[in-house]
Amino acid sequence: MQKYWGVLLALVVIVSCKEEEKPIITEIAQIEVEKPVEKYFGFNLEEFKVVNDTIRYGDSFGELMLKNHVDYPKIAAVSEKFRDTFDVRKIRVGKPYVILKSKDSLEKAQIFIYQNDKVNYTVVDLRDSALVYKSKKEVQLVEREVAGVINSSLSQTLDSLGVDYAVTINLSEIYAWTIDFFRLEKGDKFKIVYDEKYINDTIYAGSGAIKAAYFEHKGTPVYAFPYVIDSTKNILDYYDQDANNLRSTFLRAPIKFGYRLSSGYNLKRRIAYYGNRVRPHKGTDYAAPIGTPIIATADGTVTESTRRGGNGRYVKIRHNGTYSTQYLHMRKQKVKKGDFVRQGDVIGWVGMTGNTSGPHVCYRFWKNGRQVDPLREKLPSADPIADSLKSAYFEHIKPLRFQLDCIEFMQPSDYENEKDMLTFNQYDDTSQNQSYSD
Repeated sequence: MQKYWGVLLALVVIVSCKEEEKPIITEIAQIEVEKPVEKYFGFNLEEFKVVNDTIRYGDSFGELMLKNHVDYPKIAAVSEKFRDTFDVRKIRVGKPYVILKSKDSLEKAQIFIYQNDKVNYTVVDLRDSALVYKSKKEVQLVEREVAGVINSSLSQTLDSLGVDYAVTINLSEIYAWTIDFFRLEKGDKFKIVYDEKYINDTIYAGSGAIKAAYFEHKGTPVYAFPYVIDSTKNILDYYDQDANNLRSTFLRAPIKFGYRLSSGYNLKRRIAYYGNRVRPHKGTDYAAPIGTPIIATADGTVTESTRRGGNGRYVKIRHNGTYSTQYLHMRKQKVKKGDFVRQGDVIGWVGMTGNTSGPHVCYRFWKNGRQVDPLREKLPSADPIADSLKSAYFEHIKPLRFQLDCIEFMQPSDYENEKDMLTFNQYDDTSQNQSYSD
């Protein structure tokens, strides 16, 4: 442990409401202070020569170690014995790494640290017999409150407030069953309480779960609070201010938030692909890039997974005796007939198979054997909190609701990036935007 000399100045100020303040210097002394050891991923930097770099195209773990004088048998031992912890074949270009080398003339690699992400890293200790383990940087959670009024879209509004896009996704998933994010209106409002993660108090490392939320759509407020009703199963759901489960039996859309609703259910719609003739369009089209994951909107059993005519590659799911759904124009299916799928499972990927003028998924919805418009259906909700548990739930959410109610809305004129806010265009079947139809 190194030592250095420092000067300590102790200044005592006595403050009184009745007497004049009188600063009193009590002592000036020179004391001996121990210099703290600088740690890096838990290692004493004074013991090593440190190399910081990133994985480049063509790099491999073996070549990096050979260049730093590690014997091949030890490299092979790491590659074979610790494959479950660190698969050396999966190191990625652009990922940062650290090599701690010996300070002698050989400068042999002693420690290799591969940074999986901002928080997680893998340590390969080469000093004796090889040892590999995973670890995490210490993360501090800082609670943040955000509120805003939508003037364009949810993602643009949150982005203008400097909110991580992951929070936008989380919020949209919480309200996915109760709010149609493709039909938000100018003036809709939201409030969010969530945690942000920081390393060393300054390095942002992502967002945590949403702890409480409020969304006002068309003047109707809906609160959202996370709650575990069965601690043995540790299943967390979000419930509203009346203890109703925000999760519905069906998701509103077969792709995650952020993609455009390009064509709606319309029995009198003219289809460009068929010469602009009137042809009933019994699906709801969601335009998205080729390869975008398509998800099951509810639990069910796959009854069809095939390719046929204008539908292209598609999957059909029977959810119960009342409801079935179908997903058309896939590039590729991930499930086969007879598979049981859970809500949110990926069942295929967006493509352009069959009769289509652009990449999208045509989502079809059956109720009692008849195709209906899913956006106009009142979909069944999941069970609310049982009456016997409601008093505990209301007590739990009381401080969270009070916190939300105290947050003031930011007006659009308060946004730092107001100039980037776009004019809101509400969805309309007569819109001149390009539509992809089958």
